[in-house]
Amino acid sequence: MARMHARKKGVSGSTKPHRSEVPEWVTMGAKEVEELIVKLGKEGHSPSKIGLILRDQYGIPDVRVILNTKITKVLEKNDMGLKLPEDMQSLINKAVSLNSHCEKHNHDKHNMRAKLLIESKIRRLAKYYIGTKKLPADWRYDAKNARLLVTK
Repeated sequence: MARMHARKKGVSGSTKPHRSEVPEWVTMGAKEVEELIVKLGKEGHSPSKIGLILRDQYGIPDVRVILNTKITKVLEKNDMGLKLPEDMQSLINKAVSLNSHCEKHNHDKHNMRAKLLIESKIRRLAKYYIGTKKLPADWRYDAKNARLLVTK
């Protein structure tokens, strides 16, 4: 199947190996991992950043195998959930930075189109998240007010 915004077909990506049991090199228990996730969440890290820190610094390849739940669910259980889903937040950050670039360089047609494509991705993703009740039904993306949603 072809890509949506390009005239080429995609290349298949890699997949994580399927694990059903905790690897033998992981020494931390479920309670310790959950406390570590909460600590990293209080420091302001996103769920994907928490996963990278756990993998690189603590040798935990997959939280889901240890806890039987995702990092976002652990954060939501401890009232540290995100206002917006992480993929939506990163797209909004990218759209805001492109918008400020296009305001300064209004003859940059390539990035104007890239901004339009990103905003259409945001709208499609919003339709999905509204349907799955992760966003309120009256949520709308507005490029003028999107700067208020940007996180550093």
